[in-house]
Amino acid sequence: MSDQTLLDELLDVALEAARRAGELLRDGRPADLGVAATKSSPVDVVTEMDLASEKLIVELITGRRPQDGYLGEEGTERTGESGVRWVVDPLDGTVNYLYGLPNWAVSVAAELNGEAVVGVVFAPARGELFQAVRGRGARLDGRALSVRPTPPWGQALIATGFNYVLPARVHQAEVLHALMPEVRDIRRGGAAALDLCDLAAGRLDGYYERGLAPWDQAAGGLIAREAGARTGGRPGAQAARELLVAAPPGTFELLQARLEELGAWHD
Repeated sequence: MSDQTLLDELLDVALEAARRAGELLRDGRPADLGVAATKSSPVDVVTEMDLASEKLIVELITGRRPQDGYLGEEGTERTGESGVRWVVDPLDGTVNYLYGLPNWAVSVAAELNGEAVVGVVFAPARGELFQAVRGRGARLDGRALSVRPTPPWGQALIATGFNYVLPARVHQAEVLHALMPEVRDIRRGGAAALDLCDLAAGRLDGYYERGLAPWDQAAGGLIAREAGARTGGRPGAQAARELLVAAPPGTFELLQARLEELGAWHD
C-alpha cells in the first residue's frame, strides 16, 4: 500500500468514526440533561455518553484496522503492530455538552510512526466537520482553511483554557490577568480541539493551554498546522502537557515568549 493510499484509508476511517460518534452524542443527549433532578445524575449521563462514544469508535477502528494501536481519553489503550496509532477524544468539551452549549466535539487523529498524519474534529451541535491530512492542508466542510494574517500584538484575539485542579487554576488566572491588558481580548471556548480548529479557520489569532493530554490536541493540532499555524510548547520544545502554544508565524513567537516570561508552563 502506498503512503497516499494509506492516508486516504485512515482519513476515511477517521471521518466515519467521528461522524458516527458525534451523531450518537447529539441524538442520545437527553433534552433535560442540564436540569436533571439530582446533582449526580447529569454527570453520570455524560460519563455514559462519553463511554458509549469511545466504545463505538474503538469497535469501528478495530473492525476496519485490527493491527493498529489506540489511545483514548476514557482509558482504552493498546499497542499496535502496523505503525499506526489512533489518538481519540470521544467527547471534547464535556461541561459544554452537559450544559447544552454547542462547543463540544469528537476528535479522531491517526499517527504514523509517532507523527499525526490525519485529523478529524466533528462538532455536531455547530454543524461543522474539520479535517486535515499531513501535506494536503486543512478543510472545513470542504472549504480550504487558512490562519489569519499576523496582527499587531495589541490586536490579537487569544484563546485559552483552564485546569480543573485548584492550584493550577489560580496560577492560570494570574497569567491571564497579566496577559489580558496586552491583547485585544481573551476567549475561553471549553474544548481544546475546537479552539485549535477555530484558530485554523481564522477565528482566533492564537491559543495556549497548560495540562492538555495527547487526545486533546492530536487532531486539532494537525488541523491548525495544515492551515498555516505553528504549534509548540516552551521555547525550543514541542507541545506537551506543561504547555501548548498555537498561532500563525509572528504571533506564535510573541505569544510563546510572553507565556515563558509569565511562567505559564508551571503551577
